[in-house]
Amino acid sequence: MKSRSSCLALCFVLAALTLFVALPVRAGALVIATVDSAHMRRLQTLSSEFEKANPEIRIRWVVLEESELRRVASADVETRDGLFDVITIGIFKVPIWAASGWIKPLRSPDDFDVDDLLPTVRKALSYQQELYAAPIYGESSMLMYRKDLLKKAGLTMPDRPTWTEVAAFAAKLHDPANGVHGICLRGRPGWIENMALVTTMVNSFGGQWFDAGWRPQLDSLPWKKAVGLYAELLNRYGPPDAASLSYGENLSLFASGRCAQWVGPTVAAEVLTNPESSAVAGEVGFAAAPYEVTAKGAQWLWAWALAIPSSIDPVREADARKFIHWVASRDYVELVAARQGWRAVPTGTRRSTYARPEFQRKAPWAVHELEAMLDADPENATLPPSPYPGIQFAAIPEFILIGDEVGNLIAEALAGRLSVEEALARGQDAAQRRMVRGGYPR
Repeated sequence: MKSRSSCLALCFVLAALTLFVALPVRAGALVIATVDSAHMRRLQTLSSEFEKANPEIRIRWVVLEESELRRVASADVETRDGLFDVITIGIFKVPIWAASGWIKPLRSPDDFDVDDLLPTVRKALSYQQELYAAPIYGESSMLMYRKDLLKKAGLTMPDRPTWTEVAAFAAKLHDPANGVHGICLRGRPGWIENMALVTTMVNSFGGQWFDAGWRPQLDSLPWKKAVGLYAELLNRYGPPDAASLSYGENLSLFASGRCAQWVGPTVAAEVLTNPESSAVAGEVGFAAAPYEVTAKGAQWLWAWALAIPSSIDPVREADARKFIHWVASRDYVELVAARQGWRAVPTGTRRSTYARPEFQRKAPWAVHELEAMLDADPENATLPPSPYPGIQFAAIPEFILIGDEVGNLIAEALAGRLSVEEALARGQDAAQRRMVRGGYPR
């Protein structure tokens, strides 16, 4: 008998299918669960080309908001109900689900050209040296800034600034009378929201989530310094509602000319440098993500990828593999370039994309993104040795709940309802309880 939590999770899946799958399709179509993002919307449009080349295969899309995708995909693979034939998965889940036997190894053919994949992305999507998910696009983090504002203030951005330098620049560039905030950062609580940024800050201040004995470290000095600076930056030089702002809101603020600096995902550069979507397109500069004590773990690593649930109908498995190989191929990159231009191609996946002169001319951020992604090392992301892989997260099942709890507490500190010390003390206790329940140390 399934547990009550599994049954509840399955209800999310059924509700999602009811809400998002309304068009009639022939029986046996590939059902693909994916996230609602620009790259995935392009894929949905261009997947008709795959269907033309493979008339025996039809595709049915289930498009979900990111948090909903995580819930319904997790429910499907854990209950092995087989509602999806292909799922969109982030790098956090790949080794965990692969170790549990919930997704299948891809065993890619030679023409998939796995050696062309960025090594850090390929490694993050592998388990025991075998690829379990194929990347659609990847990203790291970097500092984006207004070149015109820095020039006017007589400032020069270093190629790799420290957080101390970024804070000093924020103080000089903050101009609320003219609608410009000195800095914009993620504030919305959650393990993949504010904690993605905060964890990279903690890493760069010499901290970690857990020491070698799996003891939480939130009451350590690096955490206090990093979170203290994070709260000070946003409270003094950030937007007034910073605790509620995530990627989309910060992107809009910067694109409308209201942010002097933003530490955010490299994927945002395509929007910010496009005159059709950004009022400051010609004035955007790029630098490496800030560090402080160490550059280890200062920039995150993420990728959305496609994987095949182990519960897939064997009849459709070959079709699923064919589709995934097509999406993650060089040919698909060329198709996007031909239809929508080189600015729109999926980045953060293949070396060959960054080597194309056409892409280099259209993507002034390309060299910064590639360097960030190649430097990111999930297995060596903290100054003291850590027992977990991961940069902006600790790749253990318990982390999602821990990250969400701590993220909420830090948002409370940002809103002034808790001090930084109180938030971290409560976070330390919460993390310790979760780790004990999880049986750590193991």
